This record gives sequence, C-alpha cells and structure tokens, in this order.
Amino acid sequence: MTLPEVRRPAFRIDESVPFQWQPANPTFGIFGNVFTFLAIAFERYIVSAVREAAGRITDPDVTAEADVFLKQEAQHARAHYHHAKALIARYPGLADTLAAANAAYDELLEREPLEFHLAYIADLEATFTPLFKMVLDHRGPLFAGGDERVGTLFLWHFVEEIEHRSSALVVQRHVTPDRWYRLRVAPKVFAHVTRQYGQILAGIDENVPVADSVVPAHTASPNRLWLPELAARTPFVRRRRGPESATTMLHHVPGRDLRRMIGRLTRSPLPRHDPAHEPLPAWVDEWHAAYRSGDDVTTYAGARL
Repeated sequence: MTLPEVRRPAFRIDESVPFQWQPANPTFGIFGNVFTFLAIAFERYIVSAVREAAGRITDPDVTAEADVFLKQEAQHARAHYHHAKALIARYPGLADTLAAANAAYDELLEREPLEFHLAYIADLEATFTPLFKMVLDHRGPLFAGGDERVGTLFLWHFVEEIEHRSSALVVQRHVTPDRWYRLRVAPKVFAHVTRQYGQILAGIDENVPVADSVVPAHTASPNRLWLPELAARTPFVRRRRGPESATTMLHHVPGRDLRRMIGRLTRSPLPRHDPAHEPLPAWVDEWHAAYRSGDDVTTYAGARL
C-alpha cells in the first residue's frame, strides 16, 4: 500500500483576494467559492467521523491509511478556511453561511450512526476522481486568467483528492463489510450535500453584490450545470440557444468527456466500484514532479498549469 503524503504549501491568500477570482470564467469562480465553504464543513465532518471509527479499526494498514487521509483533509480545511476568512472580511454576512454549513454537518453527526457517516464520506469521495479528472484535464480554460493564489489552492486540493481517492472506501468497508450499504444510503447522502451546496449559493446571492460576483451565484447550481452543459452540445438545442451556450462554465469541454464523467459519477456508489480503478488525469504526475523538485506550487508557473 502506497500512502498519500501530507503537504503544507504556503498559499498567499489574504483579504486582497477578490470574491470573483476567475473573471475569465465567472461561473467556475462561483463554483470554487462554494467548494471552499462546503469543503470546510465536510472536512470537519470527515475528521470527526473517522476519529470516531478509529476504535473499530483492527487492521494496522487501514489505521495508517485513515491517519494520512485525516491529515490531508485537515490541511485542506485549514487552507480553505483562510480563503473563506478573506471573503468573510469583505462580506461579513458570509460568516452566517459558513456557520450554517458547519451546523448542518454537526447536526448530521448527532442524528445518524457511524456507519452512515462513513458511507456518506465514501460516497462523496468516490465522485471526486471523475469530477476532478475532468477539471484537471481541461484546467487551462478553467484556471487561466484567474487569481493564482486561489487557483493553485484548488489545484493542490484536487490533486490530493485524487491521491487519496480510495481512503474513505478502505475505512468504510473495514467498518461496514456490507457492500450494498453505500448504495442504499446514497440518495440520502446526495440529497444532503446538494441541499448544503444550494444553501451556500443562496448565502452568496444574499451577501455578495452581483457587481462583485459578476454572475448570480445560482448560475452555478447543479440544475444549471450538467444537463444544460450536455444540452448545449446537442446541435438542435445549440441552434435554438444561440451564442450564450458558449459562455457556460464547461463550454470548452467536449460532450464525450462530460458524458463519461457523468457515467462514472452515476456508477460511483455501486458495490463493486472502487476509485482506485478509475482513469486518472496525467497532469497529476506533473504536479507531483513539480512539488518534489521544490517548485513553488502556489503559482501557476510552479504548479505547471
């Protein structure tokens, strides 16, 4: 077993970071900001649940996997907190948005059993490899032109999510051998995370003027992403929609890549699915090489964008 590595890049995020860090693709900028707030709450949840599971792990290899998994996720939460803190300094009402996301996961911890928490984490983590592969495979048009202080934070996080892609599943299967459990609770899991995502969007729309966000936050809602993105690539629909279809968040991503990603997302909670066997973005190796060579991965040049 090759364990992930704990890294602590010194991202230079401060209150000068604009809310809309990606004006070249403002919907992706919104998506990234929502991800920051959701990541903080979700990763706190991960740490709490996996620590609770520690007493039920009897395999030393699983213990080692869980330990590095937690350390990486704790670093992610710390880095995203600095980003959220910078945004809250400009828009104080976003503090309530972050508090509500944290409270939602705290309430979930109290309400559901450990088995559910581990399945929730494994279900969501299983979606990250196909999602972030698509993002990293098409990183240029998504990140270029954006504030690299924020962009490199996301690149680092996405690389490490792919690195520890099976860690949550390893822990979940050790504690809950029933392979069908993840699938049974998947509707409840994804309904919960979708609800938190939507509440963060609403908090942004309430607290950040459109003049600063460039586009309304709800343009990054799930029902305005995947299906409209696919529809925009259908010739008949594209002719009816006109040129605005070229302004969607993923307008540069070929339809076949979107279809593959959605197919893999759909299969991710199935009993035999293991992210270890997912195709990976080749660029991840370039990022690792840059980090090992001492390049400054908090810059686009150093991260080899």
